[in-house]
Amino acid sequence: SEATRSNKNEGWWTLYVDEASNRKGRGVVITLEGQDNISIEQSMKYNWKPTHNQVEYIALITGLNLAIEVGIKKLKCQSNSKLVTE
Repeated sequence: SEATRSNKNEGWWTLYVDEASNRKGRGVVITLEGQDNISIEQSMKYNWKPTHNQVEYIALITGLNLAIEVGIKKLKCQSNSKLVTE
């Protein structure tokens, strides 16, 4: 039932990590999404030239730290990098 599905997902947040790259450098957008359309977003730009994997790992760690800071207890992580999230 719909109520059972709703209770099963109650309290869960999703962490999305999206990398961006252009001539000016590399960066990442970290988004935490919870129930009731709650969203927390943080972006970072790197002043050095990290590898793709370094960007993904740093972004994941930053997102996990952000989740801890705001008191999130249940978290699913989504990234386009299978190396990082699987």
